[in-house]
Amino acid sequence: MTSTRSGRLWTRCATAGAALLLAFAQPARADDAGMPRLKPVATIADARLTIDTPQGRAEFPLYLSKDWSVPQPQVTRAVIVVHGRLRNADVYFRTAQMARDAAHADPDATLLIAPQFLATLDLSARDEPADLLRWSGDAWMGGEAARGPLPISSYAVLDAIVARLADRKLFPNLRHVVIAGHSGGGQVVQRYAVAARDLAALTGEGIDVRYVVANPSTYAYFDAQRPNAQGIAAPFDAAQCPSFNQWKYGMDNRPPYLDDRSPAQLEATYAARRIDYLAGGADVDPQQSVLDKTCAAEAQGSQRLARAQAYYRYMQSRHPDGLLMQSFHVVPGVGHDGERMLTSACALAAMFDTKGCEP
Repeated sequence: MTSTRSGRLWTRCATAGAALLLAFAQPARADDAGMPRLKPVATIADARLTIDTPQGRAEFPLYLSKDWSVPQPQVTRAVIVVHGRLRNADVYFRTAQMARDAAHADPDATLLIAPQFLATLDLSARDEPADLLRWSGDAWMGGEAARGPLPISSYAVLDAIVARLADRKLFPNLRHVVIAGHSGGGQVVQRYAVAARDLAALTGEGIDVRYVVANPSTYAYFDAQRPNAQGIAAPFDAAQCPSFNQWKYGMDNRPPYLDDRSPAQLEATYAARRIDYLAGGADVDPQQSVLDKTCAAEAQGSQRLARAQAYYRYMQSRHPDGLLMQSFHVVPGVGHDGERMLTSACALAAMFDTKGCEP
């Protein structure tokens, strides 16, 4: 595992390292069956998180609503919103601002963070520093190591953000941290809730941590069961899809960040975490353009709402007696729409503790 520690906020700067970036550039490709090809992002965030490792230093772009390089004693809540496979962190940062305003949360007491996981193609035509982290395609969604400049897991990047928030010199009064994502970002948040190892830095300081998982294509299962025709977990016939239990769909061939723990250990930790699953009531199209249609995804159900319902039933069946620290909500009338999902009543309740979300 690559170790990290809290970084410093650096401003964006030009460097002669652009030539090195070209060595990592690769053309857009179709990463999932039936999905559109990736295109370079329009905008790269100008704030930087510095991540130091024994192998060297790397920079990571993100949007911030406050300068977190100086003490922010008024901040009591931090909300991290993870973009989807389009890597459009600017759009998700604006959505986070809309959610904050809709919840009537105090902007001065709230820190909004929108990390940006870049693909190599995002940098091929730009004059950006050579130490800017980038991944092959959407490998960042499953916690894989960056393509350059260092092999840092996307989950280790989230750990570095957590470490910064746990710094009581910077955030002496922080009480709540929410990690939220929609679509591909929902996949990241769900898998990070499975994988995260450094959250004790927050919980040890009395800071509660909550996850909001909205409309992901798929989930990480902990064993070889998958929903049957009735949406009930049952043993799956691997002959139908030999890759059905490969990470990020299951526990086989997990990346180095989390292969040091058994599936049972990962599940026990996951079940104890506070997670709100949000599913759009109209996100039911089995042919939706960015729905994962690989056989491993189809083993979880035909469309997102069905997959969400089946996964929550799966977790409930494995952790009865009220021990599961998780909840499930359908957002009526909403399809695959990040803005409407993350500004819904149940998203606001999860992120800002507002009222109005029915069980």
